[in-house]
Amino acid sequence: MESNTLRADAARNRERIVSAACELFAERGLDVPLEEVAGRAGVGIATLYRRFPTRDDLTAAAASAKIEQYEHALREAQAAPDAWTGFSGYVTAVCAMQAADGGLADVLTMSFPGSREFEQRRIALHRGFTELVAAAKAEGTLREDYVAEDLPLLLMANAGVLRGTAEAAPKAWQRLVGYLLQAFRAGDRAEPLPAPPTPRQTYRAMLRISGCKGRSQPPQ
Repeated sequence: MESNTLRADAARNRERIVSAACELFAERGLDVPLEEVAGRAGVGIATLYRRFPTRDDLTAAAASAKIEQYEHALREAQAAPDAWTGFSGYVTAVCAMQAADGGLADVLTMSFPGSREFEQRRIALHRGFTELVAAAKAEGTLREDYVAEDLPLLLMANAGVLRGTAEAAPKAWQRLVGYLLQAFRAGDRAEPLPAPPTPRQTYRAMLRISGCKGRSQPPQ
């Protein structure tokens, strides 16, 4: 009985620590002192380190919790009544998550080689979005020269808007996304776009913006 109680306490402590980390990463970025995470979780720093020996371990756990939101958005997009609704809905949802969470906004670019499950989930999300792109093109609603690597470009642009308007005009990002979705839509007047960056170039650029160092290969 005592063993079960200890396991339950450990699970609750872990959940509180991850929840506190998600909140503080969103508020202040990934470099927030771990002592503050422990304080918000209501545990001692020694307890935090028992559960998460390194900052990367804690960041991976918080990112895993965040990635569930992306997976939910992808499932909703895949269940949409038509391909354009699915594609545009997913793009809007991802940008909304970026607006709501500065610290873990770029979870799709984070890499944790020690967490095989996280890597598999991240790659699955990339492939799922690629399928949304292909379906919208086949439907004739998404311009033919759009590529999956255009989403990180949009997120980079959105990040700039968010930095500049977070306090004065916190919903300005919605206008940017609206404009760009119109540009992505197929139409008689659509002009060819310049060549997109390669997946590797895009991945490296997003890692630089998110403050991460390259620790794995880009999504295939």
